[in-house]
Formats: sequence, structure tokens, C-alpha cells
Amino acid sequence: MSRSPVAVLGTGMTDLSRRDLTPDGMAHQAVAEALGDAGVSASDLSLVISSNATGGRLNDQGCIRGQSWLRKAGLAGVPVVNVDNSCAGGSSALHLGVMAALTSNRPILVLGVEKMWTGNRAETLAGIEDGLPADYRADMHDRFIADENPSGSVLMDLNARWAALYMRERGATIEQVAAAAVKARRNAALNPLAQIQQAISLEEVLRSPQVAGVLTRAMCSSFCDGAAAAVLAGPDAAAVDGAPRIIGSVARSGNGAIDYHERLEETAAAAWDEFGFGPGDIDMVELHDATSPEELYALESLGLFAHGEAGPATLRGDTAIGGSGLTVNPSGGLVGRGHPLGATGIAQLIELANQFRGRCGARQVRGARLGITVNTGGIIEGDAAFVGIHAVAGG
Repeated sequence: MSRSPVAVLGTGMTDLSRRDLTPDGMAHQAVAEALGDAGVSASDLSLVISSNATGGRLNDQGCIRGQSWLRKAGLAGVPVVNVDNSCAGGSSALHLGVMAALTSNRPILVLGVEKMWTGNRAETLAGIEDGLPADYRADMHDRFIADENPSGSVLMDLNARWAALYMRERGATIEQVAAAAVKARRNAALNPLAQIQQAISLEEVLRSPQVAGVLTRAMCSSFCDGAAAAVLAGPDAAAVDGAPRIIGSVARSGNGAIDYHERLEETAAAAWDEFGFGPGDIDMVELHDATSPEELYALESLGLFAHGEAGPATLRGDTAIGGSGLTVNPSGGLVGRGHPLGATGIAQLIELANQFRGRCGARQVRGARLGITVNTGGIIEGDAAFVGIHAVAGG
């Protein structure tokens, strides 16, 4: 896709630690904040792209979710297009938003909304597992739910199997995995909008309850309510000096032909070629760490670290805010900031935009000028159903 810059004019996000907000309440809050931050009105927009994954199952809104939840937001006839792409709905909406912004002389709004806390844990798990083909999902339940998976989640079981494979083949230790969780919680504790705002020690990570295999509760993302929105403008829209810029957007979908981490490798290779720079050039990454071992595995799959090097670097503190290397998930990532499925890819963009605007306070990454977001969603026979990578630069 073209590397012509798309400006991020404004952003808005709800407090991901709350469970008391409705989908429309969260949508209105995030959109109002983003529009106010951008200095534009709803009627100035040419398009709204709205993402959600579980509304049909959990919120009794099977279709027209964006229109339903924004019908009192004053959009005055602005077209709303809905995206459902499991955990990658946010990056999917963002990918479409960037393409639309490049051809429009008016701003585009991208929005992600997710209401996962309903009091029915089994139904929420089922909503998450809708990101699997039906036949594959049934087969996974038959094969994966066992004594070493007290969570009851086939996706956590799959993540546990990846973790075991990664540790066996790359020599990673459980202490290195736990260090990633410690970093995530420490960064999230500095983020006032994060789901979990309490730091944790390495020993506490290892002692927390088992979820599946080597995974403990503190190593895993959780159910999360939240909304995130961003206003984008292409080259033909009004220029804003100093606005962060999306300078590249690459997406791939899998079909079960290769493994999830091979799909990450393939998408990353396409991204570096498209962006015109390599992994050694970036300062920050907001990464899809559904679990802490997945953070390490993905860092290596994306080429950000050589095989076997992400774990030792994390344990040394190199990937922490103020560390000696690439800063990983300054927001706290999915494990700390939270993972409201359809909003996550946009929340990742918001963190980089806020970093480049110097808005992050105690978690500010000093001197950072270039970053990427990586958001994945859905699993098809061990492959990623969607991978979205966005390159973001300071203004």
C-alpha cells in the first residue's frame, strides 16, 4: 500500500478497567474525545468504520452495530461501515481507514467497541472462540480440553502449546516469560486507562493460578470492556502540523496453509519491504501479546529479535521503558492494558500517537520517532486469520 502519510488528527479511549459502561456509552465517549482532540465535528466526517467482535452473541446486536451504538452521536447521515474480524477488528478497521483517507478530502473515523463482561463467562468464551471456523472449533474442543487446561478455553490451550514449543526450540526459560508479564504490568501501572494498574513481581507471576500448560493467570490477557477511536486525514484533507502519521499499512489473511508464526514472518517481510525500513529502525512496538510467551515468540517471528534472543533481552530489561533496546508495549499490551477485542488494534495506534505527542507521562519513551503496531485475529487450523501491521511516525 502507498506510503503516503495519513495524519492521526485525534484519539479517544475509555478506561479499560471499567465494567459498568454500555457499548453505546463507550462508543459515544471514545468518539467525542477523538473528535474533540482532532478539532472536527461529526458532520465533518466522510466515513466511519466501526469494529466489534462479540456484539451479536453478547450484546444482542447482530448487525448494524456501529449505527446502533452511534445513532445519538450526531453523525447526521455520515456512512457507517461495520467490521468484524475477531481480535484483529481494530487493525482491520484501521487498514480500511488508511485506504479511505488516502482518497478523501475529509476526515475518516475508525472506532472499536467491545463489551465482554456480561456475567456469563461461558458465553464470553464462546464469543471469543467465534474467531475459529465452526468445524475446527468443535475439533479443538474434542482434542484440547484436558486436565492441564483448567481454563476451559481452547485458545489458551493453543497458546500454551505454542509456549511449550517456543521454550523447547528456542531455549527460553519460564523466568524470561514471567519477565515479560512483569514488564507488561509495570507499564500498565503507569497507564491511567489500563485494565490492570498494579505492578507484580516475577515470583507472583509464577505463583499465580494455572490457566493452561505453563501459562499462569498473570501471563494472560483477560476479558475486557472498552472503546477506542481515532480521526484520520489523508494528504488532501486539512494538514495539521506535528500530527503523528501512519506511513504504512500491511495486512495478510491466513487459510491454514502455514503456522501462525510463519504467517507473522510472512507478513513482517511484506511490511519491511512496503515500509522501506527494517526492524532495526523502529523505536517502539505495540504487539499482540495475548499471552506473555507469545510476546517473545512474536518478537522473534517479526524479525525484531533473532531466534532465542527475545527472552534474555526481556529478562535483562532491554525492552522496558528506558531500556537499552526496542521498547515493547509501553501501554502494557494486551496482558496489562487490556484486550477489548475489536478495539485493540486502534488502542495500539493510540499509544504510539500519544507517545509521539509527548502525552504519556511516566511511561513516555524518550526520543522515539518510529514505531509499529501488530494486531492479529482469528485462528484457522493453527494459522492466523488476519495480521495487520501499521507503521507510525512522529509528526
